Amino acid sequence: MTRSQLYAMIFLTAAAAAFTLGGCSEPEAPPAPAPRPAVGTPEPLGTIVAVGDSLTAGYGLEEHEAYPAQLARMLAEAGLPYRVVNAGISGETSSGMLARIEWVLTSLAPDIVILASGANDGLRGTDPALTRENLRHSVQILKANGVVVVLAGMQMVRNMGRQYTETFAEIFPQVAAEEEVLLVPFLLAGVAGEAHLNQADGIHPTAAGYTVVVETVFPFVRQAIATHQAQQSGAQ
Repeated sequence: MTRSQLYAMIFLTAAAAAFTLGGCSEPEAPPAPAPRPAVGTPEPLGTIVAVGDSLTAGYGLEEHEAYPAQLARMLAEAGLPYRVVNAGISGETSSGMLARIEWVLTSLAPDIVILASGANDGLRGTDPALTRENLRHSVQILKANGVVVVLAGMQMVRNMGRQYTETFAEIFPQVAAEEEVLLVPFLLAGVAGEAHLNQADGIHPTAAGYTVVVETVFPFVRQAIATHQAQQSGAQ
């Protein structure tokens, strides 16, 4: 077992005890569209929407500490002033995500979507085939509307059984390959299992943990931006 796999197992074992990321509460209401930039700030080159569960929403933290807000700052520092909208909902499953994907399109008008869903499915023992179909259908809807997709992978606890764990892990690379979208192999690489980068529940990252998450996601987002800009140039 690699160090990364060990961290994933430790993290997700703790998550299983909590049953679902963000607790057992009902999903929150969809986020409101992000406000326009203040006067004097660069006009956004496009909109990135981060879709997912509590790991995207930033459970237990202030909004500016979650990874979407930190990503926006990192992009601005890199001279890529994209607006980043946090559309994470704590407790959401891939079925819930699919049910609101049209809302994401019509209300938030994304150019790029970072899709990080499925962990709650695994913790509930949902049939991996359903999770895979939900993710695949969501990606297809986004692509059909010209959205560049970055799919974030997740891993599952070993105590779900070897067959389930391996089948679950295959979902994300399978969907990414079939739909030809960018894949972040593991959203929580370098964070899962690191006590100093997680909150007291051992599940959700701290602000420092999300800094590591952004460092993991950033190269893939840059690739997505390059694809988006190429599409824009081709349309002109």
